Amino acid sequence: MIVISAPGQGSQKPGFLAPWLNLPGVRDSLAAWSEAINVDLIAHGTVSDQDTIRDTQIAQPLIVAAGLLTGRLVQQALGEDVAVSYAGHSVGEFTAAALAGALSDEDALGLVAVRGRAMAEAAAREDTGMSAVIGGQYDEVAEELMSRNLVPANVNGGGQVVAAGPKGALAELAENPPAGTRVIPLDVAGAFHTHFMESAVETLQEAASAVTFHTPHSPLYTNRDGSVVVDGVTVRELLIGQVSSPVRWDLCMESMAQDGVTRLIELAPAGALVGLAKRALKEVQTVKIDLPEHIETLTI
Repeated sequence: MIVISAPGQGSQKPGFLAPWLNLPGVRDSLAAWSEAINVDLIAHGTVSDQDTIRDTQIAQPLIVAAGLLTGRLVQQALGEDVAVSYAGHSVGEFTAAALAGALSDEDALGLVAVRGRAMAEAAAREDTGMSAVIGGQYDEVAEELMSRNLVPANVNGGGQVVAAGPKGALAELAENPPAGTRVIPLDVAGAFHTHFMESAVETLQEAASAVTFHTPHSPLYTNRDGSVVVDGVTVRELLIGQVSSPVRWDLCMESMAQDGVTRLIELAPAGALVGLAKRALKEVQTVKIDLPEHIETLTI
């Protein structure tokens, strides 16, 4: 079985959408989405610099737009008869849900635009951040983080946990990392996927009440615990709740292994999830979709 995976915030790179704009319909889709959400996806995906696209309000819709565009092309290349499942890391879960048929592309982008603004506003209220902790056993690292008033916000597998919380506590963590680990500060606006984002949950909840969700037509793994979502109501609850709850990508990969996934395709901007899969899913073939010619390499 193939799993199509969508990356989360931090995967964006300056100019990464430029190679896709010459494909039929891509520029028109981006222009329409840009107008709908009041974010210039074409400019930010082609000429904006790293500092600009680091902004949560820009990064999130930009990443999801790229995932939707490349995901639809991957679907066309694979054909309807191929068994496919979907998973997305953090905001990429909106991409995956749309590709799995749980909501429309337009609704997914609209909610992500709301999500990005609300999370940026929540992050501005307190001086918080995130740091990657590389190495160590998860249980030991998580216990150490919580003892320092930090939260294991992303559990990515392959010996990678992302700590989130007050910047002072993160600085102390970097100075005195848990045994056998190293700590790398991340360039993000705040402590995402923690209780610091509760105001964003409320905002997204209100916006999602106007959106119609459907039962996914294909398996959709959830960041909550790696299980497969079976109805639209649950998809809505999970997408809203994950703003302030940990991303358990490790459990998603465990479920993929148990379900016999043989190939993981990562949508643009690709790289992070393929890297994690190479460490945790060693028997699974990985494919990055970063350029239009990568679509042409997809074979069953």
